[in-house]
Amino acid sequence: MLFNSINFALFLPIVFFLYWFAANKNYKHQNILLLVASYFFYACWDYRFMFLLIFSTVLDYFTGLKMFDAKTTSGKKFWFWLSIGVNLGFLGFFKYYNFFAESFADALSNLGLHVDVWMLNVILPVGISFYTFHGLSYVIDIYYNRIKPERDFVDYAVFVSFFPLLVAGPIERATHLLPQIQRERKFNYTQAVDGLRQILWGLFKKIVIADNCAEFANIIFNDSAHQSGSTLVLGALFFTFQIYCDFSGYSDIALGTARLFGVELLRNFSFPYFSRDIAEFWRRWHISLSTWFRDYLYIPLGGSKGGTWMKVRNTFIIFLVSGFWHGANWTFIAWGLLNALYFLPLLLANKNRNNIGTVAEGRILPNPQEVMSMGITFTLTVFAWIFFRANDMTHAISYIKGIFTKSLFSVPTILPMSLFALLTFFIIIEWLGREHQYALQKFGFKWPKLARLSFYYLLIVLLFVFMGKEQEFIYFQF
Repeated sequence: MLFNSINFALFLPIVFFLYWFAANKNYKHQNILLLVASYFFYACWDYRFMFLLIFSTVLDYFTGLKMFDAKTTSGKKFWFWLSIGVNLGFLGFFKYYNFFAESFADALSNLGLHVDVWMLNVILPVGISFYTFHGLSYVIDIYYNRIKPERDFVDYAVFVSFFPLLVAGPIERATHLLPQIQRERKFNYTQAVDGLRQILWGLFKKIVIADNCAEFANIIFNDSAHQSGSTLVLGALFFTFQIYCDFSGYSDIALGTARLFGVELLRNFSFPYFSRDIAEFWRRWHISLSTWFRDYLYIPLGGSKGGTWMKVRNTFIIFLVSGFWHGANWTFIAWGLLNALYFLPLLLANKNRNNIGTVAEGRILPNPQEVMSMGITFTLTVFAWIFFRANDMTHAISYIKGIFTKSLFSVPTILPMSLFALLTFFIIIEWLGREHQYALQKFGFKWPKLARLSFYYLLIVLLFVFMGKEQEFIYFQF
């Protein structure tokens, strides 16, 4: 069930009505309703993989209790590593088995040996990377005595499978979401309206911007060998906006939907394309994943406390793992490695935390230095996205070679002027709202009410004008 589908447009108000009117007086009943709704939501994708979600939930719930109640350190470690091993085992089998099998066969082939490997002929269970990481963070936090296990199974199951975040995040923490699930929730009109506003902006980013960018990005990437260098640059730019608006659009819809139910989810994006260096970009892009790797991998490895070698090693580990998390393809590993190389000079010069605040805070326009810094960072990011979008390494390298030809200075063969106008409109709104949680949070609040409502109606009209075939969100494949 897609957020941008008619089915979800019917599903959401039904669950909302039952939640606030049928189960309003008891948060336990609300949680049961949320769990049933979340399982139904997931089953609409493919009911055959429900057993994975439920098994993972039961496993982490049970091992969390066993770890906490263990009388010995060895007993605690046993249950901890059982949970870690099984969770990563399922994730590795479904997501990475074919990659390792093909890589193994290719390596032997280079040595003159031919082997037939058994390939896994099954689709990747949607959301497995996200709900697995929910469970892993919960188990790790219990193991290190940061939290106590949740003994109410329904409450824990809602934390893992809450439908707004189930299939593409944000990756939640038990310390943040569980307390909200465990307390009484009363309808808050202001919070609900804010949620609807964020849903509207998320749908605009997905349907109007991402899906239209995807149309031209696909044309260019799928026929890159016959495109001019200037057209290939446009293809990379279109994909850059596609992936941001697709994924941040999903996150906006997820956060806005959760607000309708009185729940605040972790923020996942903070206007990353306005970053002044790569370190700032990674503090603003897919925040829940970046902070997950920071807290559960980077810091346990020693973080930045050791010598230069340890800092460099840990940085490369984090970026390579992040790339591999996104998919079983060498292109994702190359993307992670490239971002590590971008990040390294900042780390070595101890400048990776120079840009903490919002760019041009309190000002309408950035200064020339900020413009240059954002331009360089954005260019580096666009270049890295080529690897992310390419079918394989051969495709990525040929695409880049195609850019750096004489045709780079020619007029692009594809010039969708209406899309350029939409992108300009979108960038202006994002820039004006960059100091808030999302672009529309306070946008137009100083306008007359009629003008503000007219702006919302304009966005709705644009949704219907550009709404075509339902397009899946990119991060469902991860």
